[in-house]
Amino acid sequence: MVSRPALPDRPAAGAQPVSCPILPAHGASHLRGRDRLYVRIYFALLGGLLLVAALFFAVWRWSASQHERAAFDAYAELATEVLPGSGAPAPAQQQALEGWARRMGVQLTLYGVHGALVAHAGGVLPAPGPEQTQSGWLDIGSATIALKLADGRWLVGHRRSFVPRQPLQVAGLLALIAFAVSMVAYPVVRRLTLRLEKLQVSVEALGAGDLKARVDANGCDEVARLAQSFNEAAARIEALVTSQKALLANASHELRSPLARIRMAIELAGTQPSASVCAELRTNVVELDQLIDEILLASRLESGAAGQADYLEPVDFTALVAEECARAGVRFSGAQIDLRGEPRLLRRLVRNLLDNGRRHGGGSALEVSLTVPHMNTAQLDVCDRGRGIPENLRERIFEPFFRAPGTREGDGGVGLGLALVRSIAGRHNGRVTCQTRPGGGTCFSVAIPLGGR
Repeated sequence: MVSRPALPDRPAAGAQPVSCPILPAHGASHLRGRDRLYVRIYFALLGGLLLVAALFFAVWRWSASQHERAAFDAYAELATEVLPGSGAPAPAQQQALEGWARRMGVQLTLYGVHGALVAHAGGVLPAPGPEQTQSGWLDIGSATIALKLADGRWLVGHRRSFVPRQPLQVAGLLALIAFAVSMVAYPVVRRLTLRLEKLQVSVEALGAGDLKARVDANGCDEVARLAQSFNEAAARIEALVTSQKALLANASHELRSPLARIRMAIELAGTQPSASVCAELRTNVVELDQLIDEILLASRLESGAAGQADYLEPVDFTALVAEECARAGVRFSGAQIDLRGEPRLLRRLVRNLLDNGRRHGGGSALEVSLTVPHMNTAQLDVCDRGRGIPENLRERIFEPFFRAPGTREGDGGVGLGLALVRSIAGRHNGRVTCQTRPGGGTCFSVAIPLGGR
């Protein structure tokens, strides 16, 4: 059957394709300034700050204009009270206007109801146009105001101090705040994205084969958590690759022995093999098959492909242990215990412990017990009366392909049995220990939670 290349996913109907340039390795260092993340965050922050400042200034100006209108109306009422009425003689209005102009230090011009010039103090100021119907600024640029009196006359005044200074002060204050925030925000944003760039460098180094690549995970924010997750993932990958390399090296070494014996038996057999040669060949083939099976299982356990939570099921652990003990002819005592686990792996765990006890127990009778020493925890004990294991080797015996000093190849096993026991127990969130038995011998104890996790 010819395999067809996988087709890219098609975009949904009506959707516009999004093109994104593919960066080469270490492409982040070649990004244009506007494409860098910290530049985008920085300018987005400045843009938001300027928008807030503009909205604040607009709202402030609208509020100030409402107050100005109320103030102009109050000034118009006051001017109506202090100036002579429209029916007063022109000299009287001129005299009053000049008096108030001197007292206030301003230029004043008074126009009648129909726009005729009535009086003025200083230069004559322009009259309001027909479009102006209420008191307010006549020309804010020249600091000229027009007040509509209650009798319909217009009083026009000019003084430089009339120009409001508050808008300029507020605008300057907002600009100063924006500048201060921009100066503080830049190092903060740059520090954040710099940590992301360092994380990217470590990711690229790990992808290039540097399994020891790590990144600084100091801090309590999301970037620190991301860095910590990367370090944990990198450590798991390094441990997995290292374990696979060691497994491959040891497996290649262990495979040579049965293969060499098979080759020698074939050479000695000639065309008419004897019964002993055939038996030797069958023994070596069985040993080779067992070795390959244990290597494959160890590899799957190491990579996490076996014993996952999705495959756990209820297991009658007491019945399982009893069956294996009956097969091996070993005495067993234990309580009724049900737990969640993977039956095939748990059976392999029990079988490996029994096989190990028979090989290295010095011919003594094995004693197997199953108890619940702690709540929600099952404990399996496999004990013998052999010569025991030195304290400095009680952890090393769980390493793949490890053989204790004095162990002969003819004793059977390839050094994977106890390593598989520890891996299977670990997959069920359990642990295995090796202790010296009182009175001599060794006791292997496996503790597994009843829930399996």
